[in-house]
Amino acid sequence: MQYPPGTAFMDGEFVPMAEAKISVLDWGFLRSDATYDVVHVWKGRFFRLDKHIERFMRSASRIRLDIGHGPDQLQRILAECVRRSGHEDAYVEMIVTRGVSPTFSRDPRDAINRFIAFAIPFGWILRPEQREDGLHIAISKVQRIAPEAVDPTVKNYHWLDLVMGLYDAYDRGAPNVVLSDGAGHVVEGPGFNLFAVRAGRVVTPVTGVLHGITRLTAIELLRELGVEAEQRPLGEGELRGADEVFATSTAGGVIPVTRIDDQPVGDGAMGALTRQLVERYWQAHTRPEWTTEVDDIAAMPQAAE
Repeated sequence: MQYPPGTAFMDGEFVPMAEAKISVLDWGFLRSDATYDVVHVWKGRFFRLDKHIERFMRSASRIRLDIGHGPDQLQRILAECVRRSGHEDAYVEMIVTRGVSPTFSRDPRDAINRFIAFAIPFGWILRPEQREDGLHIAISKVQRIAPEAVDPTVKNYHWLDLVMGLYDAYDRGAPNVVLSDGAGHVVEGPGFNLFAVRAGRVVTPVTGVLHGITRLTAIELLRELGVEAEQRPLGEGELRGADEVFATSTAGGVIPVTRIDDQPVGDGAMGALTRQLVERYWQAHTRPEWTTEVDDIAAMPQAAE
């Protein structure tokens, strides 16, 4: 099997990606009992690392998982994964699983939680050379798992609804998908949030979705442009009738959506506001308040935590 080049941290050691493996008895594998977060490195700098670590720690606490490391330790582990991988642009993931019970008990309180991290090459939902064409999505009737069942603000691996939605999209000739909530509203896609622009007003779904860090960044960048993003339910018809639509994700930043089902969004090209956001988003990767040099973290003295 071909593994992406990179470095992982498991059981207190840094190892090549090909050696990063978990037991088939781990609840993370058997029951999708885990939480994770993904931060990216661009040109040797982490982007909004503090926000990703805050969300990761909050997620772990919400589902009663013990990461076993504090924020400073997490920063150093992630930075060392990137440094050892040699990637200037990287996709960096941190995970904590329920782990394995030494007695194979069915009681989750008996399991020993396991922390894993890794750095591999940066991945894209839509590559830069495809950006002008934009993303083609289908609105699926497959419903997103209800937030009353699985809290979407806790980043998780419960993706079977998203995967079935993707197959629905493929059958209809679209390479990507957005799921609905069963009440006529769109929520999110596999790994991305949505924004709709109409008559200069911007709306993004607020319930039934992960509150993405790139989503937050887009909201803040819009505010700098004097545009307030309204956070509320977004109807399917409202999305279809938008002048512009864009997605946000760590895997690509601000991503124009130019086609929904069989119809173009607006005139079928990247919209003016979306273009401004794309430019500002990548420019923000040099902001000192939002970015951190990998080498600076790796050189931090180790403090007891």
